[in-house]
Amino acid sequence: MRTISSDVYAEITVKKSKFIASVFPVETKEEAEEKIKEISKKYYDAKHNCYAYVVENFEKCSDDGEPSKTAGAPMLDIIKKRNLQNVLVIVTRYFGGILLGTGGLVRSYMEVTNNAIDKAEIVNKVKGIRYKIKVEYDSQKDVIYWCKKLNINIKNTNYDNYVELELESEYQSKEKLLNNIKIVENCVITGENIYIQEENL
Repeated sequence: MRTISSDVYAEITVKKSKFIASVFPVETKEEAEEKIKEISKKYYDAKHNCYAYVVENFEKCSDDGEPSKTAGAPMLDIIKKRNLQNVLVIVTRYFGGILLGTGGLVRSYMEVTNNAIDKAEIVNKVKGIRYKIKVEYDSQKDVIYWCKKLNINIKNTNYDNYVELELESEYQSKEKLLNNIKIVENCVITGENIYIQEENL
């Protein structure tokens, strides 16, 4: 899945109207909708906060009061043409008093969206899982060996009666790890689904 690694922003002024693009990587529709609320609250005095997003092949856009298909749809089209997933674009417009016409609006929303995405680092992510395991102290070296071999990220390690490791990996790597190490019985803690960055594109 092609997406962006972090938030990016861009701003242009067209005939005294200011367009501010805020682009975010998002993992769920709920996260996208929450970001939209945050930006609308931040720019509460703006005339429009238009948006478009694609999350796991679900897509949505809004013109937020602009003429139909002059803002949200062109922004969504850019996300799709760039073959991006799990990306939210919000463009805030402060009206400058001069009408831009439908063509001018489309061009402006597209330009500021493209400018922001051009700043982004495009990365490839795969579905994975964050989870915890517990092992005996004498098994820790084995765990570290297999984590390196299977490209499993050790996020955190806690030492108590056992060694508890918080890990992130693809699903198949998790299964291979558990097949090759000895865990404390009934102490595998199923974690949350996440997206893991594979490589820069």
